Amino acid sequence: MSPVTKAARTIAILAGLLLAVIGVRFLVDPLQAQRTFGLGKGEAGVALHSAVGLRDVWLGLLLIAFAWLKNWQALALWFTFGAAVCLGDALIVAGEGARWPYIAFHLASGIVCAVLAAIALRAARRGGGNV
Repeated sequence: MSPVTKAARTIAILAGLLLAVIGVRFLVDPLQAQRTFGLGKGEAGVALHSAVGLRDVWLGLLLIAFAWLKNWQALALWFTFGAAVCLGDALIVAGEGARWPYIAFHLASGIVCAVLAAIALRAARRGGGNV
């Protein structure tokens, strides 16, 4: 495994852990998580926070599993969709009038996902998916 691919795998595992932690935060402290996400101080409802929390936990664990298994095709697909979701999140928080740092976080996350998708796709082409 090349140093770039090894670094991408490590980043994927760390990103999965971070996403799972964000999900747990939405479950444990939903209002603070909502504000950190970049949305207003209004009450969005427990059901929405729970849905977001569970989504983030399972997506984070799925990312960790793909990276652990070195399934580069799955990682490429996950990060490609992740880049699109991050862009959507940036548009959502921008539409809600969030300050620039919140928008920038989502945009930067999308860029990181796009780069990692390209690295994973390259690794998949070199090794046939699982290397």
